[in-house]
Amino acid sequence: MELKVDSHPANLAPVRKAIERFATDNGFDEKSVAEVGLVVNEAMANIIRHAYGNRTDKPIHVTASADHRQIVITLRDWGNGVDPTTLPQRPHDPNTPGGVGLICLRQWMDEVTYAPQPDGGILATLIRQKRS
Repeated sequence: MELKVDSHPANLAPVRKAIERFATDNGFDEKSVAEVGLVVNEAMANIIRHAYGNRTDKPIHVTASADHRQIVITLRDWGNGVDPTTLPQRPHDPNTPGGVGLICLRQWMDEVTYAPQPDGGILATLIRQKRS
């Protein structure tokens, strides 16, 4: 599956729904589907907010593939090229919006990598194993 969208917040829900449908069609259970969908939503929101500085006209490419063991999702941006794992982690404050995207990614995905790209931006790869 491949989606090419602009960095507009209106694209969050359609991409999330497409990923959730893809995960469901590939045999992931309801809880896993919801978690993967939320992670993709948060990752895209982080791209919009942080990599693109809330610009709504920048490209985001999303791919998904699956086999009997796992789903692999990639998100590619051409933003500032900052690997979020290199930034200091701010303490989560439930009274302040934001700050949960990376927490969700770390807790619900089995593997997350960020690869700076030679032409700018980041390629994020998210892997989730099927749960028994």
